[in-house]
Amino acid sequence: MGNVVQFFSNMAAPGIVMDSNHQSNYKLSKTEKKLLRKQIKARHTLLRHEGIETVSYATQSLIVANGGLGNQVSRNQLLPVLEKCGLVDALLMPPNKPYSCVRYKTVEESKTAYDTLNGKEIVDDLGQKIILYLNFVEKAQWKELGLQALPPGLKVIEEIISSEDEKMLLESVNWTEDTENQNFQKSLKHRRVKHFGYEFHYENNNVDKDKPLPGGLPDICESILEKWLKEGFIKHKPDQLTINQYEPGHGIPAHIDTHSAFEDEIISLSLGSEIVMDFKHPDGMTVPVMLPCRSLLVMTGESRYLWTHGITPRKFDTVQASKGHKSGIITSDVEDLTLNKRGIRTSFTFRKVRQTPCNCSYPLVCDSQMKETPASFPESDKEALQLEQDYVHRVYEEIARHFSSTRHTPWPHIVEFLKALPSGSLVADIGCGNGKYLGINNELYMIGCDHSQNLVDICRERQYQAFVCDALAVPIRSGSCDACISIAVIHHFATAERRVAALQELVRLLRPGGKALIYVWAMEQEYNKKKSKYLRENRTSQGMKEEISNDASVQELLVKQLPNVGNQDSAHSVSSINDFQDGGCNSKNVANSKLPIHTNRTSFHSQDLLVPWHFKGNPGKDKRVEPFGPLGSRDPGPVFHRYYHVFCEGELEAACRTLNNISILQSYYDQGNWCVILQKV
Repeated sequence: MGNVVQFFSNMAAPGIVMDSNHQSNYKLSKTEKKLLRKQIKARHTLLRHEGIETVSYATQSLIVANGGLGNQVSRNQLLPVLEKCGLVDALLMPPNKPYSCVRYKTVEESKTAYDTLNGKEIVDDLGQKIILYLNFVEKAQWKELGLQALPPGLKVIEEIISSEDEKMLLESVNWTEDTENQNFQKSLKHRRVKHFGYEFHYENNNVDKDKPLPGGLPDICESILEKWLKEGFIKHKPDQLTINQYEPGHGIPAHIDTHSAFEDEIISLSLGSEIVMDFKHPDGMTVPVMLPCRSLLVMTGESRYLWTHGITPRKFDTVQASKGHKSGIITSDVEDLTLNKRGIRTSFTFRKVRQTPCNCSYPLVCDSQMKETPASFPESDKEALQLEQDYVHRVYEEIARHFSSTRHTPWPHIVEFLKALPSGSLVADIGCGNGKYLGINNELYMIGCDHSQNLVDICRERQYQAFVCDALAVPIRSGSCDACISIAVIHHFATAERRVAALQELVRLLRPGGKALIYVWAMEQEYNKKKSKYLRENRTSQGMKEEISNDASVQELLVKQLPNVGNQDSAHSVSSINDFQDGGCNSKNVANSKLPIHTNRTSFHSQDLLVPWHFKGNPGKDKRVEPFGPLGSRDPGPVFHRYYHVFCEGELEAACRTLNNISILQSYYDQGNWCVILQKV
């Protein structure tokens, strides 16, 4: 991945913000006081959310809050402003962060920038006003990381056609032709699309192989494909074409083209404007790849069958600033990143329809080779129980050790709840997992229970009190607990009735006045313009864990958020069971509907779904492991699917209100979860 800066470690303790123009007895004006407050707020925000510590004395390096790629400030825009104050030795701009770091040749030049640019207003690439706040930091430390590779089987061929051919192809697309034509334009939420050869059906992500469209592929494409075949750029002649037109700010959700629908080789020609396409490995590792105008993307093997590909909806892409860089990986070399404004892009994606079942090397993610019948929405309590047995209980029993190795950091609000309970309280953790909350407060008498014997064994190895039971029938005397917690448990129950029964069991255990804290996964993984940690966590290279998405909590405090363009609707979204709807989702019970399989680290498009768990190894006690094999691994390990019902806003609270003898003390959203604190009255 080239040179990556590891910012600001081993810093001196932050002190009062220095202003070289003012003596300590100087009385600040109202404007200066306001600037100082904003500057200190930016400093505290960077420390709290990014771990960046500023110092109270002048250095060569300055952190420039609000002057980052993450809030649409490009290198070409910021660098001239900084150079007016002195000779810039380096400008470091981390991808998607709302700050940058500048290093001057001398301390004096850095002090000049500090005095001159603090509170300076600039206009970003969207025309919005942004105010810069600068603070001194110690010398940045450099860390060498290995170069990142393209996903196996992926290649990008630049200038595959001439500008004249590009013009002819674009002019050949008639977006206004008569709708009686079977190839007429389809209207999707964020793009225009036309199909040739076979129509792609977005409701099932497949084609009807028995109903080819009349006319085949356009004549202009036939000659180009023959040329590519002859020159060895492609191995098979396609028979299906999808043309998409993307406006700036639009995108397409991460997906894998259906294995059973198309052959190995999938190719896509980019016309009109370059774009950055994100490729994601099942373990969450993301590789951003630049697709220049008139380039051909070829996906075969692992990149076609195992990695998802998608385009993030945004108006600017983070790209390499160096002029020689065109196609390929966008590295995180923070000295060579800037912003590139998107234009209108038209893609010609060619595929060959598969006539026989897929026999690829990835049977665990191949719809042709999956042996199990996909899970369906339960229509009875018996079916719900079986669904939970197959897609919750059995799975956690299998993955217990691996699951435990990824669950080691307690969530702050839950810790706060437990530490606020009176000394000597008896507390039950229903669905305690590996027991990470059982030892939070030694002043409490805590006992845990879980359906998984293997998870309970881990609790006992850690010297915690825990036992195996069903969360709907906990063998503890009624009214004996001062408090209960249920963290990430109730969303595993497959019907609304069973979810309410689990809530009722918590209330049964409480004494009058006792409190319960309940967390469930939220449908809304982006709330109040903030992305949850689940969406923000991406791994950008092997051996390195670093978030490359916007840290919305930082960005909100440093600068007003840009309008949210939102995420694309998925091609296939299934309604869900929900008897406690409160205006958030229009969900309903759909008989005989298959449960969709969720793509990890993406927004939810269905309330009831299966979430993959990519199993890796068999770690020993408390040993942390990576959730998937190394990049390019041909043996990714088994994939288990866990059933979830993700809750819409107001749904958990509405379910709690159906219970007798309770009052809701607090209802809130916490990092992608809906949470309720209730009290038994």
